[in-house]
Amino acid sequence: MHALGIPATRALAAVATGEQVFREEALPGAILTRVAASFVRVGTFQYFAARDDVDAVRLLADYVIDRHYPEAKTDQRPYLALLRAVTDAQASLIAGWMHVGFIHGVMNTDNMAVSGETIDFGPCAFLDVYDPAAVFSSIDRQGRYAYGNQPHAALWNLARFAETLLPIIDAGADRAVELAGEVLATFSSRFFGSVAGRRAGKLGLSSREDGDAALAEDLLDAMHRNQADFTLTSAGCATPRREQRGMRAYDLCL
Repeated sequence: MHALGIPATRALAAVATGEQVFREEALPGAILTRVAASFVRVGTFQYFAARDDVDAVRLLADYVIDRHYPEAKTDQRPYLALLRAVTDAQASLIAGWMHVGFIHGVMNTDNMAVSGETIDFGPCAFLDVYDPAAVFSSIDRQGRYAYGNQPHAALWNLARFAETLLPIIDAGADRAVELAGEVLATFSSRFFGSVAGRRAGKLGLSSREDGDAALAEDLLDAMHRNQADFTLTSAGCATPRREQRGMRAYDLCL
């Protein structure tokens, strides 16, 4: 992930424990040590919020602002600015994941770092044949964290993060919900904006036009129907064919 330019924790060491771990079968146990800017997660905030410890939530939020988002300090509402910054970071991160075909596997709140780094490389994988419903976790039997569901999972996690911040965003509960909702509503545009830029690069589009999103979706649909490899299918084998209803059309070798 790091080599692909996507923010991620880095492996430091792997040490065998000499004990067995029981999953579907007995496997040799080991401890993988990773390094990151920090390991504060959405779940960390939930831990204190669940205990109604508002002072601890504020202390944790101040730490995250100091360490990761110092620009939020100067905002009139620093904790709302924190929510905005984390939302933007996650929108960019998930767009980066999906651009390279990465499936996290278990995108729960304890596996979302507020720093915007990829953590918990457990039941994860990269797509081979493109399939938005692809799942790579034995416990995800209903596809909650399928490749195509990752933006929805991220937004759900961010909503839980926002809930923990409500008491410190504004003293009025209704006003806090309104302000947080406005920030969360920006996730989709941030995500799709980041996706659009990455797709344009992969398709070899030098300028943006209104039909770009439809063109990219047509390509993905064709890849799904033809069971095309997600990584190997590229615009390198695409040649401009004609202008059609204001959109660029391509002959694709799948």
